[in-house]
Amino acid sequence: MPAETAAPAEALESNPWVSQAARFDYAARKLNLDEGLWKVLRYPTREITLHIPVQMDDGRIEVFTGYRVQHSVARGPGKGGIRYAPDVTLDEVRALATWMTWKCAVVNIPFGGAKGGIICQPRLMSQGELERMTRRYTAELFEFIGPERDVPAPDVNTNEQVMAWIMDTYSMHARQTMTAVVTGKPLDLGGSRGRKEATGRGCMLVCEQAVQKLGLNRDTTRVIVQGFGNVGSHAALLLHQAGYKIVGLDEYDGGLYHASGLDIPALIAYRARNQTLQGFPEAETRPAGELLTAACEILLPAATENQITTHNAARIQARIVCEGANGPTTAAADEILRDKGVFVIPDILANAGGVTVSYFEWVQDRQGYFWKESEVNDQLRHIMESSFQDVIGYAEKHQVDNRTAAYMLAMDRVAFAIKLRGIYA
Repeated sequence: MPAETAAPAEALESNPWVSQAARFDYAARKLNLDEGLWKVLRYPTREITLHIPVQMDDGRIEVFTGYRVQHSVARGPGKGGIRYAPDVTLDEVRALATWMTWKCAVVNIPFGGAKGGIICQPRLMSQGELERMTRRYTAELFEFIGPERDVPAPDVNTNEQVMAWIMDTYSMHARQTMTAVVTGKPLDLGGSRGRKEATGRGCMLVCEQAVQKLGLNRDTTRVIVQGFGNVGSHAALLLHQAGYKIVGLDEYDGGLYHASGLDIPALIAYRARNQTLQGFPEAETRPAGELLTAACEILLPAATENQITTHNAARIQARIVCEGANGPTTAAADEILRDKGVFVIPDILANAGGVTVSYFEWVQDRQGYFWKESEVNDQLRHIMESSFQDVIGYAEKHQVDNRTAAYMLAMDRVAFAIKLRGIYA
């Protein structure tokens, strides 16, 4: 194949919007989706591009490009995080907004899908610069977000503090305190107990269901986790506490491996002290990325998109892939994993614990009544387990893989809502 045709093919595989669209089209055909609804659901309802002027600490003015994409609000307000990163693209934000629509529908909560991002280098910016950028971004989006319109949340390189700035800015414009405009806030500003651990806990809960489904035993189930941020660290800790053997952790700067199992609480403490996993004395070091294809029963990619591709999918040895990240497997790699018989728990189910507890937070803010952490975790368990069974049941009924089943189930629910509402003319 000539070089000029090979490069675009690789670029297309790594484009999350292309991957999302390929999966959508495949599931739509399986579902025999009405052609008109196919057109409605395939594209976002609204895409907003912003150019955000910010005065930097040295006095100069910098202009940052930001996005907010709202894919669907058929079942309720848009819902989705905001990420700050140098590689944010409109295609990425489009794909993530669309995945949020399906994710909310899979777990049957009354939200649609949205996503936001700003192209920036957050690690090179001061706290003041980040605050001024966040507040200007929020002010520009004021008429498009809100508790009944679109409810942002944290994502890559954003956190409770960023959500507090958004909530405050929105409230100042609305002339009243509006805690329900964002989720993932500090507890003292209307956040929910259990929110920080929710995505990792959801991953643990669906892994438990998959292990039972495949007849595996906890104490002999080896787990490899890629990414040790909020999702990966909490998933690893909860699986460790449940009796699973976490034999490998893979990070951007290298991996750690121990055949008898890593001490996850000790690793979390070590990382807090040293800001890295490297140098941890009770493990073998491995090159970054190598552990993705190491022997294990559960592989839990919880880093970023496009980690399992046509370049490494054939070498995946895990029996279960639980997608803690959004889009860690490319559409082109799906068929390879399917042919290998890998039991994939797709991202729109596996990592839906975060948006589920965000829903709980939104409900609590609107009620002005806050739940105990045990109540949050009990409700999360119920939703994740029942959603897992819904997806598996759909897969078996329609003789499709789990990802296609999750898409079909979600699309069916959103399409049904659109049909009930009708098309406003």
